[in-house]
Amino acid sequence: MANLIVGQSGGPTAVINSSLAGVFSAARNLGVQKIYGMKNGIKGFLRGDNVDLSSLFDSDEKINLLKQTPASYLGSCRYKLPDPSGGAEIYTKIFNSLDEMDVKYFLYIGGNDSMDTIKKLSDYGKKIGSEIRFMGVPKTIDNDLAVTDHSPGFGSAAKFIATAVRELVCDCRIYDVPAVTIIEIMGRNAGWLSASAALAKSDDCEGADFIYLPEKIFDVDDFLGKVENLARKKGSVVVAASEGIKVSDGRFVCELASGDGAEDVFGHRLLSGAGKYLEGKIKSSLGGIKCRAIELSTLQRCASHIASLTDVEEAFMVGYESAKAAFNGETGRVAYFERTCENPYRCEIRTCDVSEIANIEKKVPTEWICDGYVTDKIVDYIRPLIQGEVPLAFSNGLPKLLRP
Repeated sequence: MANLIVGQSGGPTAVINSSLAGVFSAARNLGVQKIYGMKNGIKGFLRGDNVDLSSLFDSDEKINLLKQTPASYLGSCRYKLPDPSGGAEIYTKIFNSLDEMDVKYFLYIGGNDSMDTIKKLSDYGKKIGSEIRFMGVPKTIDNDLAVTDHSPGFGSAAKFIATAVRELVCDCRIYDVPAVTIIEIMGRNAGWLSASAALAKSDDCEGADFIYLPEKIFDVDDFLGKVENLARKKGSVVVAASEGIKVSDGRFVCELASGDGAEDVFGHRLLSGAGKYLEGKIKSSLGGIKCRAIELSTLQRCASHIASLTDVEEAFMVGYESAKAAFNGETGRVAYFERTCENPYRCEIRTCDVSEIANIEKKVPTEWICDGYVTDKIVDYIRPLIQGEVPLAFSNGLPKLLRP
């Protein structure tokens, strides 16, 4: 059997390495001769920076450690392949290199932009009659991939966020003075992560008082009025807000302070500072009310110590099934989850054409969003995804990691 190569791309998740373990395990079990890993995704591949994974994952112990190791074990990149019509030399280089390595299976673990890479490569492969099979393995904490019920990585990020909100609520209520804590949560255009803050509310915790998602226009003055009224009544107020909340003219709230228009290679605005801007507005406008803003930032995607067992297991299986699909002749496709039962929760893995996912963004349905909060519908949707705890291996009191 010919060789396989796998890469990781975009922002990591707490379970992206579990998908890598799934791809590797499937390839090993199906008799692939050599299993290569791209260091730093397609960008590293273009430099010829590849590793033999068989020598790195040479025991079940290492596979298990890989599954509990955060971030992208192989490294990542944010590299946009040019359109084949304007960059054919890059595609010639890629396909020549794959042929030289006798690679017939190319798997890429990533989100929307990574699926764009799979689409371009598979389209070009079909054009030149290549037998190489290209499969996308989904991941993203943002949960904004189309078609799939949810994205691997989201469940663990949601579990961390809900836990962090619960702990912050406990900390914030210790003083009897009016105070506001703003928790800035990742989410550019889709508010799935911020919505997961609603899971913090239960019999033993009142949870966040307000939750704001980018799917709804954010009114700064209305926000200030609501926060002031509640803070003067109950004292401690906790707000969960997406980094991507926007005002009526389309500007991100974070732009109201900085005006910085920096973008990444895919044209995405680099976001940060919505919470700090709102902190400043509260301090300057609402006399006597203390305020602090907290950015959960990259902790949301690397907190493998509190990963969802459901998420870890599903991430492994989606990697495994993606590799199997490639061996069975599929190409230009992506594995996805279809929820087949609500109670008990159950999902099945299927595949679809990559064009149904690449560059398409799934947002929170507006009917799941209230005025400054979310409905029980989204809580019911997310809760099964955070279930279960990973039995971690420890050393000297800390979770063990697999070092690249």
